[in-house]
Amino acid sequence: MSGANSAVKVRETDCASAVARVLVIGKDAQLGQPFEQGLAAHNCLFDYAAGSADAMRKLRHACYSVVITDPKTGIEEDLALLAEMRATRPGVRVIVLAQSGTPEEIIAALRARVFLCKTAPFDPVEIANYAAQAAVTSDSLMGIEVLSAHRDWVSLRINSQILSAERLIAFLTELQTGLPEAPREELMMAFREILMNALEHGAEFRPGKVIDVAAVHTRRSIVFYVHDPGSGFRWEAINHAAVGNPEGDLTHHIGVRDEKGMRPGGFGILIAKGVVDELIYSEIGNEVLMIKYTA
Repeated sequence: MSGANSAVKVRETDCASAVARVLVIGKDAQLGQPFEQGLAAHNCLFDYAAGSADAMRKLRHACYSVVITDPKTGIEEDLALLAEMRATRPGVRVIVLAQSGTPEEIIAALRARVFLCKTAPFDPVEIANYAAQAAVTSDSLMGIEVLSAHRDWVSLRINSQILSAERLIAFLTELQTGLPEAPREELMMAFREILMNALEHGAEFRPGKVIDVAAVHTRRSIVFYVHDPGSGFRWEAINHAAVGNPEGDLTHHIGVRDEKGMRPGGFGILIAKGVVDELIYSEIGNEVLMIKYTA
């Protein structure tokens, strides 16, 4: 697809239907055809707005589940537009795209309950996937709660949904832009493994349970803290994880997970141990500190 006229048009009569609708502000080459194909693959209707004023006009006359901001505008400008959009469509989910962002702007986006905030370069397919999920998730605005935050210490609470965890990881990745790309990717991969363990084993993916997370920057390190609501574990009892494999048997845990009907995996703690400098668990095992030294 190319050109604004080729987008799937959203009619006013569609508002009462269950079809996912996405409004994209601007037609930026950084997203392009892979993005449009990604939305179409998820059966999302989509339309383009020429700018902020046009976006507001379209929102007043048609019902969109998700709005994606113009990558050419800044986060501060997008958050001002967000307030105006929610006055018209209170439940609209917003994905903020920007060329760059300061820690203060990322935190402001979190406080404003932005669904996602990404800075360049963008993955068009990833953005399309997030837009599709935002459109169909009823409590997507409430999945992440900011407890307290400034640029060096962010404390958050998330519900026990994989989508909330993935969104949190995306936000925290944006806060780590001071790190070179490769170490940053490895660190966030390790954090993801520990967070997913907390969701699966601590919260058991139960909707009513929550997980507390903190990200702290010191002069010489980055520290992640995760606290799940579970009863913890004993190291000798985690034979479903690779870290508990008998010496010389690197795949023993795979059979254990199959017998227990668990999802494939079990490498989380092992992966994290290989990336961070210190991995410290509390006595009962439902709290963990991940420390990565940067100097």
